[in-house]
Amino acid sequence: MPRPSQTITPVTSKTHDWQSHTPVALWRNVRRLTAPNPGLMTGPGTNTYLVGDTANGFIVIDPGPPDAGHVQRLWEACADSQGRGGHIALIACTHSHADHAPAAPMLQALCAQRPSIVGLPSAPTARSNSHFVPDRALQAGELLRLSGTETHTLRAVFTPGHAANHVCFVLEEDGLLFSGDHILNGSTTVIDPPDGHMGDYLDSLDRLHQTCAALDVQHILPAHGGVMDAPLQAISHLKAHRLKREAKVAAVMQAQPDGDLDSWLPLAYDDVPPQIWPVARRSLRAHVEHLQELAAQNRP
Repeated sequence: MPRPSQTITPVTSKTHDWQSHTPVALWRNVRRLTAPNPGLMTGPGTNTYLVGDTANGFIVIDPGPPDAGHVQRLWEACADSQGRGGHIALIACTHSHADHAPAAPMLQALCAQRPSIVGLPSAPTARSNSHFVPDRALQAGELLRLSGTETHTLRAVFTPGHAANHVCFVLEEDGLLFSGDHILNGSTTVIDPPDGHMGDYLDSLDRLHQTCAALDVQHILPAHGGVMDAPLQAISHLKAHRLKREAKVAAVMQAQPDGDLDSWLPLAYDDVPPQIWPVARRSLRAHVEHLQELAAQNRP
């Protein structure tokens, strides 16, 4: 689809301008403010994206953890043409994990015109710290629009796998995929059963590949890490990596049929530093369960 020319040079994956106090302009209508929660599981921190402009208002994607300072800075960044904060039309959460959704009601409460919080409610399988009920549940393929002097359209793409209620968003006018935790820059996401499911994750990668091809998506904006280029290649590479890991897990299980997660872990993840193994064990469980599901389907 034809797109308007950019007035701001896109930030590429080679740029690591992490800012927790001042939003970084990525595109003419997209800014990123990274929450001050860096760590093993969050990288430089959780990226909150602000889509829109002072005339039409903003959609805030993944407001982040319950950090009052971060929430205040988001409110101030979403200013109208008079410089008044809180010009927010909608708050959208990719999923219910504790570093993504808890700030949503805090940000909503600061706004004079309380914007709706949208996303998918957490499933019964979610951990207690990931309980989330949006004001309105999204529909697959739903379009979220800001209209005025310009139109900004976000398309909801359901992507269960990392979490049962995960959803990604495509900004159609600019060919941008907001991938949440489904696709990260710098690491692979953790699939943690029972809320995480490897089969769903792989199917969702296929769905994202089809969507990016159909909508001519040019860049991926993940919830952790920098902007990623060449989305079709990135998604294909990620799926190939997951299937290669699963084949390795299958080989380890076949060699040690009486083993368990703890005995399989150092063999299936011998290319990963041991300090990462406690986290890798979650994804190992997801691979094992997926292999068992496939085996059950193939039994006569």
